[in-house]
Amino acid sequence: MSAAVVPAVGGVSPRRAWVTDLPVLAVAVVWGASYLAAKGITTTHTVVAVLVLRFAIVLPVLVAVGWRKLRALTGAQWRGAGVLGLVLSGIFLLETYGVVHTSATNAGLIISLTMIFTPLAEAAVTRVRPSAGFVAAAGLSVAGVVLLTQSGGFTSPSAGDLLMLLAALARTVHVLAMARIKAVRDADSLSLTTVQLGGAVAVFAVLAALPGTGASPWSTAAGFGAREWAGLVFLSVFCTLFAFFVQMWSVRRTSPSRVSLLLGTEPLWAAAVGISLGGEHLGVLGVAGAVLVLAGTAWGRRAASEGVRVRS
Repeated sequence: MSAAVVPAVGGVSPRRAWVTDLPVLAVAVVWGASYLAAKGITTTHTVVAVLVLRFAIVLPVLVAVGWRKLRALTGAQWRGAGVLGLVLSGIFLLETYGVVHTSATNAGLIISLTMIFTPLAEAAVTRVRPSAGFVAAAGLSVAGVVLLTQSGGFTSPSAGDLLMLLAALARTVHVLAMARIKAVRDADSLSLTTVQLGGAVAVFAVLAALPGTGASPWSTAAGFGAREWAGLVFLSVFCTLFAFFVQMWSVRRTSPSRVSLLLGTEPLWAAAVGISLGGEHLGVLGVAGAVLVLAGTAWGRRAASEGVRVRS
């Protein structure tokens, strides 16, 4: 941890700012650890079952907490949130299948490309050319991913690496859809999240009932030991409930840019957890790739923020 003092936000003292920052940083840590946790409790045959269990645990809590505002949603808001829930289900399926077939370190670093893909996609939709700095940052990140997937020498990327890349693209679609579906723009954030997760759970439940999609949620839960249950609770309670409520709490006490900056450290924690606790190894090429991904996404985030300020 740097000894430098971070400037206060909006006149808030540095000490009080860190009181707000630490929970957000904790969210980045648990999100980084979520890849190893998911990898530890999931196999190819239990992906859908684990997703049903993970979100079925937290959904009743979200419904109970936000019931009044949930009932106030309009029909258009329900439909818009439902569409977003379908996209969200695709994201979780790609991410979970992806992490089963690649390392937790690779998963956390590749998914961070969302921070590059989103401004590029937005520029294509709005026909506003991104800055030269952002394009250079995007190129640096892509080069980093290429090196990251070549830790054992120059070979084809694994199926898991490609799935995580698709997940990053799906996250980009989700972000753009939230911005462009007019009905959800003014919707309560808790209600919007609840409907999206409910839609995703419905998709997972339907998939779980189909033949050939792996073990059922009930048989999977029955086969869990203490370690697997601990991993599932971690994913449900900390990576979903805790993360969501901290974001809601923090964004009202600091700036969205500061929250985004802290959450942007997620790939660092994914790599740290994967290497220190998961026993994963990157190799020389992998380390070089990880450095390029982190540098490129950080540079791209700054370039995108500067571009927004200039246009404003």
